[in-house]
Amino acid sequence: MIDRNPAFVRGEMLPAREPPAGETGLLKLLRESFFKDWLSALLTVTSLIVLIWIVRSVSPWLIDSVWNANSLSECRQILGGAEGACFAVIRDRWTQLLFGFYPPTQYWRPVLAFALMLLAMAPILFPPVPRRLLWFSAAFPGLAYWLIWGGTLWLPVSAYAGLAVGAIVLRLATRLGSGVAIGLALAGALVWWFFASGAVTTALGQLLPLSLAPVTSREMGGFLLSIVIGVTGISLSLPLGIVLALGRRSKMPLVKTLSVVFIEFIRGVPLITLLFTASLLLNYFLPPGTTFDLILRVIIMVTLFATAYMAEVIRGGLAALPRGQYEAAEALGLDYWKAQRLVIMPQALKISIPGIVNSFIGLFKDTTLVVFIGLLDPIALSNSIRATTDWQGIYWELFIFIGGLFFIFCFSMSRYSMHLERRLKTEHR
Repeated sequence: MIDRNPAFVRGEMLPAREPPAGETGLLKLLRESFFKDWLSALLTVTSLIVLIWIVRSVSPWLIDSVWNANSLSECRQILGGAEGACFAVIRDRWTQLLFGFYPPTQYWRPVLAFALMLLAMAPILFPPVPRRLLWFSAAFPGLAYWLIWGGTLWLPVSAYAGLAVGAIVLRLATRLGSGVAIGLALAGALVWWFFASGAVTTALGQLLPLSLAPVTSREMGGFLLSIVIGVTGISLSLPLGIVLALGRRSKMPLVKTLSVVFIEFIRGVPLITLLFTASLLLNYFLPPGTTFDLILRVIIMVTLFATAYMAEVIRGGLAALPRGQYEAAEALGLDYWKAQRLVIMPQALKISIPGIVNSFIGLFKDTTLVVFIGLLDPIALSNSIRATTDWQGIYWELFIFIGGLFFIFCFSMSRYSMHLERRLKTEHR
């Protein structure tokens, strides 16, 4: 006879019980992350000792800091011999660190340009933002130039008109072939910029004067200068890097050779050398009497430098893409450009996100190298502040403030890249 209720088989479900105390919460975190074995425990204890020592050493310096003083000597009198930071230099010179020698009555212009930059970036970085705002993103560079440098509004409008002329020529010449159409479009834009733009700008300026007080490049400095150079270099290096990466993988010998030569030459030269070239040597190759704005020269060199590195990052993403994706695009009957736009490049860019953001962060920090060619970046301004009689001898407070602002910008880029990777992650959906 078969026993239908064997003793080793439970006849009813047990109610759920709480897990052991050591398997949840803080105890589990401590055991698995900090005290997993003897080496982890040793490193944890050592790190705690070092951290406590740093906090005990630095906290009195921060707690006893002085924020209201007009000079370093006044700070020391307030401290009365105690060790304390003199952050009064930040309160006294923060506008200089942010704007350089930009006219104080015109501070609203770079502030407005920065606010509009965030608005222009929103539809590009965040999909929920209405796509209708992309027209403002396209118009923002000219508007920002007008706000920061001043002069007539018709100058950036005329520059955009050149792009419109090129687009019209490209559309009309499409039947002649893509290569011929692109060449004619470029020629049309150049003809407008070099021969018609000046006269049109002058005429419109006389007919309807819309202008701001001009501000020269030598008056700009601080984080305003770093943001202008960094954001422009970042914005231009990505599309140019994509073009160079495709050129290096091209089957056309001339295109591939030119791309390889450009990339290898730029990557083989230090950025500081390119900056000295922009500052000193470039004037020898220009016609006598030609004025070429130094900040514009620096932006061009920084952009070329970043483009070469960006091209290699994107080429790595293209190389990591399985061959089946290329074959799938061909099977769909897509031509080269449609395949790149719809199938290949979106996946390659997703793979390359960490490298792209790493290049962006490095580029933004490298803007401090302009101090060697006489531009007043935050580092140069900190040196000039420390050279004054009021703040001679101050050191850490200025660099903590500068480092903190750079950290905010770079950390924000890093966090956004992580958000973008999570949003584009499709492997486990």
